[in-house]
Amino acid sequence: MDIDARLAELGLTLPKPAAPVAAYVPVVEAAGLLHVSGQLPFDEAGALMTGRLDSADDVERGQKAARRCALMLVAQVKAALGGSLDRVERVVKLGAFVASGPDFTDQPKVANGASELMADLFGEAGRHARSAVGVPVLPLGAAVEVDAIVAVRAA
Repeated sequence: MDIDARLAELGLTLPKPAAPVAAYVPVVEAAGLLHVSGQLPFDEAGALMTGRLDSADDVERGQKAARRCALMLVAQVKAALGGSLDRVERVVKLGAFVASGPDFTDQPKVANGASELMADLFGEAGRHARSAVGVPVLPLGAAVEVDAIVAVRAA
């Protein structure tokens, strides 16, 4: 599957891969797996999507943020693979962190924003294992952060 063509078909553009905000690298390849550091949600204009999710009314906003995290994950993978997604075999696992209050229990629904994008882009290879957890705060006040493990073919 040509992921670039699929992105165009869905009307999506990958953002410029974000630089790390601390002492880490965006992607590490080991034993055929890319371990992608947690990515934050930047909207189409490049603004960070911030704020806690505290009620059912916030689920849609959270899903949009998770989807933007997923696009950034794909952008990081593409950059790590030299500008091509041809080596991607499967999205193995996503970890979604949702800045939310103690009574908010819809973290899995929020994480679906990222999960559904991966399935839309990679088809069956985009279906993955996942965790979705609520946390009191995320770096820079982000609403959502998502990390990933992606299986790749040897270069």
